Amino acid sequence: VQLQASGGGLVQAGDSLRLFCAASGRTSGRYVSWFRQAPGKERDFVAGINWNSGTPYYADSVKGRFTISRDKNTVYLQMGSLKPEDTAVYYCAASPSLILSSLTIANGYAYWGQGTQVTVSS
Repeated sequence: VQLQASGGGLVQAGDSLRLFCAASGRTSGRYVSWFRQAPGKERDFVAGINWNSGTPYYADSVKGRFTISRDKNTVYLQMGSLKPEDTAVYYCAASPSLILSSLTIANGYAYWGQGTQVTVSS
């Protein structure tokens, strides 16, 4: 599986932004998720989607503000009501299988795209 993330940028607090993760290869039977990493911090789960069923999952910190969705080859992360603490490099990743207990764990993902920077100014 190859993943390519795009869509990051510099926005102001309260703005919206949409990230894109273009996927090639076998995505069925996997979770495709977004993680983010701020300077000096760990890579944290943001949102994920079960490719087969389309079921979305969210970190508590983004529930109600972010929406993950997918079409045939792309996973989208629609981000709204952005806050300065959302500033990070955002990565998309694909898991090797559908093991729910590994959904939010970065080490549980076998495939990673390059990151895209999201900066939210106050």
